[in-house]
Amino acid sequence: MTGASGFLGGALARRLVGDGEMDVSVLVRRSSNLTDLGDTSKLTLVYGDLTDRDSLVEATRGVDVVFHSAARVDERGVREQFWDENVRATADLLEASRRNGVSRFVFISSPSALMEYDGGDQIDVDETIPYPSRYLNLYSETKAAAERLVLEANGTDLITCALRPRAIWGAGDRSGPIVRLLAKASEGSLPDISGGKDVYASLCHVDNIVDACVRAASSDQVGGRPYYIADAETTNVWEFVGVVSRMFGFAPPSRRPDPRVLAAVVAVAEQIWRVPYVAKRWSPPLSRYVIALMTRSATFDTGAARRDLGYLPMVGRDEGLAAFKAWVDEQGGLAELARPLR
Repeated sequence: MTGASGFLGGALARRLVGDGEMDVSVLVRRSSNLTDLGDTSKLTLVYGDLTDRDSLVEATRGVDVVFHSAARVDERGVREQFWDENVRATADLLEASRRNGVSRFVFISSPSALMEYDGGDQIDVDETIPYPSRYLNLYSETKAAAERLVLEANGTDLITCALRPRAIWGAGDRSGPIVRLLAKASEGSLPDISGGKDVYASLCHVDNIVDACVRAASSDQVGGRPYYIADAETTNVWEFVGVVSRMFGFAPPSRRPDPRVLAAVVAVAEQIWRVPYVAKRWSPPLSRYVIALMTRSATFDTGAARRDLGYLPMVGRDEGLAAFKAWVDEQGGLAELARPLR
């Protein structure tokens, strides 16, 4: 497994250990913080990273199923870094899996890989939607390229599939999009860029995507296929931000900037972030990608996952929010949780 020190990977590792049906090996850096994994004595730790081919070979030795969730996610970085960590690393992991006789490869992809640069709303789309002709950013482009490699690698000896959750959320999330949004909202620095319209999204609770991963590892129907994975509820994004803001005791975003000003800020940022020195060190304060996520509706038909995985969401919104609130309180509150993100 890759990505075990992250939010989703950690939750998946704990689930697999708890199920007790698999011996679990995880690829981690020696510098990785493994606190959230709990008792690591039940895990086999393989030290390395995605750009170290030898460690990928070692991590797949004696393994039946590979879960690949690690990736360069945020917008900090240059093209070479994104291609090395998201595309070449996936190709190397697939090759290592073939060499070592891995039988199943479950890749965590993203709906961002299907978002057009100049696109609009995507309502109840399914897996027949084509890849974009132009991508929003390097993350979207490289996740799409990696997904294609995974699906094309499917065969009789190595069965592959890709799962596409959006905005994974829930207890245990220290740096995901929901936490980042709430951190900005709590500081009063998150503007309402909805333009006054309703924006809908299919979010995905962490326990729901974890269950889909486990199901994908054993289903006979998944070979070479992508699947949207989502919560049962369709979320009104800005209404959701308001509900959760009030749940944590602060006012929801109300400042509505002029769209022309936002466009100008993005245009300037795009020029500045072409400079490698800047791009390698910081994420842009605002980007075309972030605006698209917050202003375009994106809802997904999960019928294929129900058909081939037997997927049904395990956790509903109210239950998930209650558990998330309790966990954040245990961490010392939202301000304390968000401190490392500043």
